[in-house]
Amino acid sequence: MKVRHLNCGTMHMPTYPMVAHVLCVETEASGLVLVDTGFGLRDIQDPVARVGFMRHVIRPVLDPEETALRQIQRLGFRAEDVRHIIVTHLDFDHVGGLADFPHARVHTTTAEIDGAIRSPSRRERTRYRPAQWAHGPRFVEHRPGGESWRGFAAAKELTEVAPGFVLVATPGHSRGHVCVAVDTGERWLLHCGDAFYHWGTLDGRARVPLPVRLMERGAAQDHRRLLENQERLAELNRRGDPGLRIISAHDPSDLETAWTA
Repeated sequence: MKVRHLNCGTMHMPTYPMVAHVLCVETEASGLVLVDTGFGLRDIQDPVARVGFMRHVIRPVLDPEETALRQIQRLGFRAEDVRHIIVTHLDFDHVGGLADFPHARVHTTTAEIDGAIRSPSRRERTRYRPAQWAHGPRFVEHRPGGESWRGFAAAKELTEVAPGFVLVATPGHSRGHVCVAVDTGERWLLHCGDAFYHWGTLDGRARVPLPVRLMERGAAQDHRRLLENQERLAELNRRGDPGLRIISAHDPSDLETAWTA
């Protein structure tokens, strides 16, 4: 599989620039598969409804040329070529581009659909932006479980998408958050969504900026479970497996060293 790393949303958090790291995977069986979407064209047209108050905190650039749609078009593809989108969770900076790909099937967990759409708690009702799925995306729900993946107890291979895509359950940041593992043939990529924001969380070599730590704790649906999964990811990172690359959705250093597999 050919993997391209896209920045689909530059953000200017206080003291820390952030990105929306999206994977665009070219498969033989299923055309293009996106892991997350970042911001989309409709977010740029109506940031009040679709991004809300948090636009004043994260200060997104909202450049149409950064959207996944515009970037794949520059590569010679069409929106219809994106047949599947796998989302780590349904926060606005990860799913804003769903409406740009109305033909795609959108894979997420049943727990995330419950928390964002079907039966949100009072806190969850203020977290998510329903305008981002008002177009009626074709959600496909999954329940990771029964399989383990590198120390994580609950995982599910998405064979209906293509061989080599695995949902790894990592609740904590949100009710149904997952990491998405992609087997490129030579090594695995593990897109961690918002399981961690900054690489200092896993390797301790750099200090995590205070605004980032505060936002991470404030956004967590279950902070204890978030910390447990961060420790599992840190242990995975300490092993130094050359057959695995861990990716943060927001730390720009991952994009700076991105490669094409």
